[in-house]
Amino acid sequence: MSRILVTGGSGFIGSALVKALVKDGNAVRVLDDNSRGAPRRLADVAKDIEFVAGDVRDPQAVLNAVRGVDEVHHLAYVNGTEFFYSQPDLVLDVGVKGMLNVVDACRSLEVGRLVLASSSEVYQTPPAIPTDETAPLVVPDPTNPRYSYGGGKIISELMAINYGRKYFERVLIFRPHNVYGPDMGFEHVIPQFALRLKKAAAQHPQGKLPFEIQGDGSQTRSFCHVDDLVRGVMVMRAKGEHLGIYHVGTTEEVSMAELAGCIAAHAGREIALVERPAPAGGTQRRCPDIGKLQKLGYAPQTPLAKGLPPTVDWYWANESLAPKA
Repeated sequence: MSRILVTGGSGFIGSALVKALVKDGNAVRVLDDNSRGAPRRLADVAKDIEFVAGDVRDPQAVLNAVRGVDEVHHLAYVNGTEFFYSQPDLVLDVGVKGMLNVVDACRSLEVGRLVLASSSEVYQTPPAIPTDETAPLVVPDPTNPRYSYGGGKIISELMAINYGRKYFERVLIFRPHNVYGPDMGFEHVIPQFALRLKKAAAQHPQGKLPFEIQGDGSQTRSFCHVDDLVRGVMVMRAKGEHLGIYHVGTTEEVSMAELAGCIAAHAGREIALVERPAPAGGTQRRCPDIGKLQKLGYAPQTPLAKGLPPTVDWYWANESLAPKA
């Protein structure tokens, strides 16, 4: 049994990881201010964990949370594409200060094991598809607010690796690729498509539904169900090498037009795409090479056809939880 701190543990990925770590027999502490997380996500394990309310930007709060643990999983961050554009200063504030505070606290308290959640956004436009972990990390335009997210993750990786060489016994970094599932938040493409389609269906009871999409819908992503993401992180934690970087995802590539069509089909409807301008900085294709983690025993088990319907159903049933405009 290990004593583990998970920052951002009431977030979507964080809470799923917390449950897996508890199930594995570990003593888990969560640090979160619930600004984007939700206590409901931890309801199943609330009696099995220690929850500490605090902001990862507060050095003392992080120091107090790290005290007494053997291992830190750092996931606290501001995710969601709309935030990259609307609040890039907040994205960087949480990302950079949070990482600095975690590293400083671990060093101060001699905690030698660190797991960092990074992102596929560190590549921006990958040079090859599928993309492996050796692809260059890029901020193509510092004036574009979108890159606040990827830039902050690159800084976090640099800190984890370079401090890790000297002050940590084991540092592991995972780069998730488009993780989805019920209660993932409302700022991502799947919940946004699901709720827009529901609204369109109500407005157009018959015939094809007009459905707006950025660009021509040919952009692709490889969606990884949260259960597979957690499975991959646990494999990495068990078998990954010090300073190792691992993709967690699937190789099933789908276009945004296909994704919208799948959600419509689940509702028993057809759509007519309406093209709209895409914001600058989007990536045309994204699909990871997961061979490195597969060699350790990782195997995705939830194809999109299986994971998408219950995710869409959750958003249709829980629309009232969406943040108010």
